Parts: sequence; C-alpha cells; structure tokens
Amino acid sequence: MYVNKQSSLNILILCLVITGSFHPNLNAVFAQAEDFTAIRTEVHFDEMIREWDGFGFNYVETAQTMDYDEDPQEYGGFSLLNETQKKEIIDMIFGEDGLKVGLVKMFYDPWHQHEPNGSFDHKRTTENMRYFVREGLKTTRARDADLQIITTLYGPPPWATKQKFLRGRDFDPEMKDELCHYLIDWAKFLRNEEGFPLKYISLHNEGEDWWRWPIDGSHGNIGEGHDYNMYWSPELVVEFIKSMRDKMDEQGLGMVGITNGEPSNWYRFSTWGYADAIYRDIEALQKLGLITSHGFYSGGYRNRWFGPHTSEGIDLLRQKRPLLKAWVTSTSWSGMDAKNIKEMHGNIYSTKVNGIIPWAGIQRPPLWVGGDPNPGSAFTVHEDGSYKVRRGYYFYKQITRAGQPGMQVARTMSMDSQIAMIAFSANNTANTDTFIIVNWSNWDKKVEIKVSGSKSIEFESFQTTEDESKLYAPSGNYVLKDGKIIFDSPKGSVTTFFGK
Repeated sequence: MYVNKQSSLNILILCLVITGSFHPNLNAVFAQAEDFTAIRTEVHFDEMIREWDGFGFNYVETAQTMDYDEDPQEYGGFSLLNETQKKEIIDMIFGEDGLKVGLVKMFYDPWHQHEPNGSFDHKRTTENMRYFVREGLKTTRARDADLQIITTLYGPPPWATKQKFLRGRDFDPEMKDELCHYLIDWAKFLRNEEGFPLKYISLHNEGEDWWRWPIDGSHGNIGEGHDYNMYWSPELVVEFIKSMRDKMDEQGLGMVGITNGEPSNWYRFSTWGYADAIYRDIEALQKLGLITSHGFYSGGYRNRWFGPHTSEGIDLLRQKRPLLKAWVTSTSWSGMDAKNIKEMHGNIYSTKVNGIIPWAGIQRPPLWVGGDPNPGSAFTVHEDGSYKVRRGYYFYKQITRAGQPGMQVARTMSMDSQIAMIAFSANNTANTDTFIIVNWSNWDKKVEIKVSGSKSIEFESFQTTEDESKLYAPSGNYVLKDGKIIFDSPKGSVTTFFGK
C-alpha cells in the first residue's frame, strides 16, 4: 500500500498522542477565538507592508463656472467666513489636536492664461485655496511636521483644445509646448512665490471618461454639471509624462515629480490601458514620479461606474519599479460612516497605495452645478456665513491621526468581512504603533485582537459611532493579556487604538 509523506506524518502524530508522547493543545489548534464567541483578528506590527505618506485634504475653489467674470465660483466657502472661523477650521485640519494631515491637493483651473504665450494671473481664481494652504502649512510646521502638495490640472484653457471652447474634448497637438508651459508656470509660482512644498504635478482630472462628450465633441456637456475636463488617451498621458519631465528639468523643477493624471478609479487605471501604456514605454515609466488615480469604489455590476478596488495597474508598474509610490487623489466621503473607512481600508490593503486624499473636504453645496454627486464632507459652509462640522470629519479623524507620514502599513487579518482591521507601525517615527477596528455591520460584535511586534502593551482608544453618541471620544485604555485584547465593537463604529 502506498502512503504519502503527509499521511505518514499524520499516523506518526496519532501514535505519539496515543502513547502519551505528544500532547497538542487541541483547543489552540482547532478552536475559534474565545470559544467561538469572538471574531479572531490579528495585527502584526513587525510585518510592515509599505511606507505610508499620510492622509490629505483638498480645498476646491473654482471647478465649474463657464465665465469667471460673471460667475466667480468659490466652492470651498472660505470667502463667506471671518478670520476666526477660518482659523478654527485650519486648526481642526492641520493642528496638533486636529486631523494632522500630511498631504494637500490643489486644483489648477483653466482661467490663468487667456491665450498661449500670454500673461499669467495665478491669483485671481485661487485666493481662498492659497490662503487655506498657506495657513495650513504654517500650522503644520508649527508642530514640527510638513506637507507634501500635489497640484492637478483640472482642465486646460480653451486654446489647448481643438474645439477652442472651455471643456473642449480633444487636445490640439500644436499646443503641446504651450500646455506644458501652462503647467510649469503654475508650479514655479507655487514654489517660488508662495513657498509651498510642491511635490507633484498631475496631468488631468478624470480625463479617461470619454463618454462625457457627444460623439462629435461639438459641445462641452457642461449642462450635466461635470467639472472641468479634457479627454486624455493613454498615448497622450505617456507623451506628456516624457515631455513634462524634460521641460521641468530645464526650468529648474527637478525636485517636482510628474504623475500620470487621475482616472476615476483604480479599475479604470488598471484595465483601460493607462497602466499598460506606461509599462510598455520604458522612458515614460522611468520619468513617472508617482502613480495617481481617484479611488472611488463601485462594486457590483450595476452600471458603467463599476470600479472595485484593485492593485493590478500598480502591481504592473512595480514589476519594473518596485519602490514606485501610489496615491489616491480623490475618493468619496460616501455616507460619512463606518463603511467609508472600510473603503479606505480597501484602498490601503487591496489597491496598495501609500497615501489618500479624499474629494473636497469643505463644501458650499449651492455652488455645485446640478448638486454634488459626492455630497459627503468634513465641513459645510452655509450661505449665512456659518459652518458645520459634519460626522465625516470625526470618522476621518479616526484614521488620519493613526496613519501619519513616515509610518508603515502593517499586516492585519480579520475572520469577519464586516470587521476591517487597519494598522500603522511607528517605523522609527515619533508616533506609536496604532490600529483601527471598523465595524460596518448593523450588529455589535465581540472581537479578539492578537497583537504582535509592538513595544506597547497598553493602548488608548478613541471612537466614533454612526449614531453620533461618540464623535472621536475617549473609549478606554486596554492592556494586552497574553498578547491579546478582547473588545466589544459597537455596530456602525470606528475605534482607533494608540500604543502608549
């Protein structure tokens, strides 16, 4: 009779057990956590996955207006607030007791130059956004930290398109050098005149979505409320990565990286040809400074917005450049709830990014044409000059303070798909090991957390719940016992544990 090696091993173990020579802890081997009364989860701070650049914020000022002289759109709302109110919001975002974000996104609208080779006016349409970043940078540096800033071409001026009107669909190849100059002049203004630590230039905002125009490209389709745009094919993205890198070096911007622009979600970046085009062009891949995309999640096969979290495109480029980083440069606040933090879990662990910046964190709702399709936010500014701190702020705070720049994403596991575990290892920063439990279900759940690789044996917790009974409120201290914490996680909650 043939007996394979595994069968032989099993027979040997059985014999040892029968003879009393081997005493396995059968409960430990075969039982679920707490005798099947708790969900088994693990956090491994000694298994670090990738460097974390931090979470961010995006102040959107000019996004849709078709005539800035007649309709000077100011969507972020700072123009309605007094200095005291602005300072309060700045502190809540950048301050020591606030979100402590490390990333900032600044849009670059089409209104800075009326004609190619003409004069620039970088101040008229960006006053409030620049104030927000300027004061945020001061506040950040006052706590001995710094920001990384990315600026995104929201849409080019009309002269850069074949149609020669705002939101024209097709790029005019004869305007290539002029559009490069349009981007570079803004970058130099931000670095040299404002003194901002600009790190990256991003080529486009959802420029892959060719359905936003009629077949003949005869109009800009602005009636449906879309923000500024132009169609960017994979080939056009590759060409501009190479051209921009060369021209930026010529203009003394070697410290600023160029990104691939921002498709609507990682699925489109991965499967619509953008990652493939960069992968096949070794020059473009070598000149790429950062992989960027929006991280909007849409699971299920309901409509054309289908877009699950996927790392396929990122993994492809990292085959040749393993250390290449990736950022989410816009993502929904969803219902400003625990599920929204689960979406961030998906971007971190499924898409494998190094940083996340959500869509506009402060909004003035009447100023978005047709109603904002992503109405969640951290703050709302009302037309009477008041503002509200929304539930989204507190849920976001649960994760931003945990994942500070320079930390490392740590490996986690959970044996319940409605319990998501996120962890950041201190990685020799001044921060402590931190982990987050997201219970996005409709039930309270008992969780066993096994913690390994941390110097901390005690953890201080803070919690936000969907019923708003707790809004980033202290939630007790927990000491490891046999390397574990037993925790009762309320339904619809996010709880963050900071090592002490």
